Amino acid sequence: MSDHKPTKPETQIAHAGRRPEWTGAVVNPPVWRASTHLYASEADRKAATHSNEDGTFFYGRRGAPTQWALAEALTELEPGAHGTVLYPSGVAAIAGCLLAVLKPGDHLLMSDNSYDPTRSMATGLLRRMGISHSFFDPLDIDAFKMLITDKTPRAVWFESPGSLTMEVCDVPALTALAREAGAVCLLDNTWASALGFAGLSHGCDIVMQSLSKHVGGHSDLMMGSASAGERWHRALRRTSQQLGQVVSPDDAALAARGLRTMAVRLERSTESAIEIARWLNEQPQVVRVMCPMLEAHPSHALWSRDFTGGCGLFSFVLASDNPDASGRLADALELFGIGYSWGGYESLALPIFPHEHRRVMPSLALANGTGAKPAIRLSIGLENPKDLIADLAVGLSQLDNV
Repeated sequence: MSDHKPTKPETQIAHAGRRPEWTGAVVNPPVWRASTHLYASEADRKAATHSNEDGTFFYGRRGAPTQWALAEALTELEPGAHGTVLYPSGVAAIAGCLLAVLKPGDHLLMSDNSYDPTRSMATGLLRRMGISHSFFDPLDIDAFKMLITDKTPRAVWFESPGSLTMEVCDVPALTALAREAGAVCLLDNTWASALGFAGLSHGCDIVMQSLSKHVGGHSDLMMGSASAGERWHRALRRTSQQLGQVVSPDDAALAARGLRTMAVRLERSTESAIEIARWLNEQPQVVRVMCPMLEAHPSHALWSRDFTGGCGLFSFVLASDNPDASGRLADALELFGIGYSWGGYESLALPIFPHEHRRVMPSLALANGTGAKPAIRLSIGLENPKDLIADLAVGLSQLDNV
């Protein structure tokens, strides 16, 4: 049998994590539901106690083949990763990453366009633990240089594209500066996933993602993950186990199944998102489309340089000054649901006000000199883009007199 291993992500995603000893003769790993694992002897129990690795039965909290297969598949898709830790939600993964790296007295630098629960982690839980923080503008490299020198951070948190406003920062340049200063670099890579951006290869030490989004793909599970090289994978694993973090085998099975079709779904939703974003860019009711996959977007050059794929998530700013305009638009849409999360097969529309989630960098609406205008975040699913455009056209027509 050939030792040739697939190198194309579409092939890897179909075969990763499928060890025969875990799956047997079936394609998908079975759902292993168990809290107690029995041993043939006391010697076997002692050996398992001292071997804290996936693949060794110990107790249900450390997982079984269903969880191990998913973690191994995610590791294989992340170049440079030694291992992956699973968490019961994306926010749990964020907390697990930060708690594995930081201790009381440390300072954290956080990108100012980070996901709001991530920001709340810095301003709430970590602050109560005696960990200080500063927000930084990820588009201002010179200011970042000065902040690194002034604050001597233990860790830097990146998110690219940024939450809500979708700015792409120069991750390789920023991580090089941070690591030179001795800081650990962490990245929320949920938008692109490992298929669209190789975070560890671009200078990050730890890459997390919410598996509830693209990997699950069907809006029916909550899960997160973090992948890293050997040093930080061990720290992540140790902290996760000390916190008693575990994902259910049923959810792991759903995530593993969703993972197999993720590349196809991402390709489709990305193509549709670009088509819809281009259409929105021409509408008089829209003042700005925040989608780095568009050639005219300020971040497009960086996105083209560093990313190998995109997704269906982007935002746009309305021309109206009425703060209720985004809600009125969302209510008029029939094919877009109103709800949190994204990455599923169904399209979503969420009214947003980015200026409410910034400390040191303005939202793109403010930078454009148009004030704190209402905006909408779209998650494009697998519907026909022509139908979605028609739905948006009806919704935008409701704003002509707003």
